[in-house]
Parts: sequence; C-alpha cells; structure tokens
Amino acid sequence: MLLPLVLLFIVVPIAELAVVIQVGQEIGVAWTVAILVADSILGAFLMRTQGRVAWRRFNEAVQAGRVPAREVLDGGLVMFGGLLLLTPGFITDFLGLLLLIPPTRALVRAVLAKRLTQRMIVSMTAPRKRPDDVIDGTAVDVEDDRLAPPGGPR
Repeated sequence: MLLPLVLLFIVVPIAELAVVIQVGQEIGVAWTVAILVADSILGAFLMRTQGRVAWRRFNEAVQAGRVPAREVLDGGLVMFGGLLLLTPGFITDFLGLLLLIPPTRALVRAVLAKRLTQRMIVSMTAPRKRPDDVIDGTAVDVEDDRLAPPGGPR
C-alpha cells in the first residue's frame, strides 16, 4: 500500500515537473502554459461528451434489465481520465487522454475487468472465519391477520 502512495505523491509530480521544464526549455514558457491550458479545456470537453455516452449506455443497460458492469467501468474510467487531463502536466494528460478515447479505454477496461474478476474469485473462494458467538433471542408468534397490509384482504 505504501508503494502506490509514494508513486502517486512523490514520483509522479517530480516526473511531471521534469517533463514540463524540458518542454518549456524547448518551446518556451508561454507555449508550454498555452498547451497545458488547451489540453485541460480539451479534457473537460472530452470528459463531458464521453461521460454523456457512458451515462446513456448505463441507462440503456438498466432499462434492458442487464447488469451495467461494463457501463459502470466506462463511467469510472471516463471520470478518472478527465481528472487526469485537468491535472497540470504532460504525463497525466497523456494517460487521461488514453482513458477518454474509446478504443484505448476498451483495452484498459478489459484488463481492469479481468483483474477485478480474479480478485473477486479469490476473495469468494478464500476460507472465511466464522465467529462462534451464539446470539440469544426470543421468537414471538404473530397472527396471520396482523401480517396483511392495511386495507388489504384478510
């Protein structure tokens, strides 16, 4: 658990800063800032449009009576991709763009679904400890007519 946090809060920002400095030295500060602002705007636009598509597919799946697992994963990936694009930096922008483009998002979704399925299978088949606690209680008989809804047949 510590390694992902170190990567997220230390390695990624340092790498982003290094790339932004390199790009700024090559094309200039003004162009670098302009590109970062433009891709944030593009990210917001893509997140909105792809989010609507994912939401529409989610509703269609629910109306068809299907479990919307794929649609939920798509929605989560769209949101995460949009957040990455709104974060300043070229590395996160590239990763966010990959999550917002439908073909690459489908690849990420397939890998993520396979990994989540494996984790669920392992957790479902793992032996579970059951507590040996005994719960004392009292059972009460209820007359059948008390179970009928008010105003309903008795």
